[in-house]
Amino acid sequence: MARALELARQAAAAGEVPVGAVLVYEGAVIAEAANRNIAAGDPTAHAEIEVLRQGARVLGNRRLGGTTLYVTMEPCPMCAGALVHARVERLVYGTPDFRAGATGTVIDVLGSAAVNHRVRVTGGVREDECRTLLQQFFRERR
Repeated sequence: MARALELARQAAAAGEVPVGAVLVYEGAVIAEAANRNIAAGDPTAHAEIEVLRQGARVLGNRRLGGTTLYVTMEPCPMCAGALVHARVERLVYGTPDFRAGATGTVIDVLGSAAVNHRVRVTGGVREDECRTLLQQFFRERR
């Protein structure tokens, strides 16, 4: 989570919403990314999506079984759906997203009986740091 926080700070410095993500496989970091929606001009360029794309290239497979995704904020519905499709084993996130959190805060994509893959979820890891970073970013923009 420390590296994900560093990436989130870099995103904030670039004017992006400060979210960072790191993908780990067999104890090694195989991908890392930060939000880059503005720079990419791409509404899907969330940190989670970017890191899943990188991870798939590294492993040579669209299925990312055995991986753990560390991300500073609870994934949105798009990103949660991507975790299911990628078959990510575990998600570890920092702060809940009270507007669009899709692992139980607003809706629960990962816990839905309709999905065919279960992602283990651990939330609240370094929550205060992750939340403070987001709050400071939005406070400065207003």
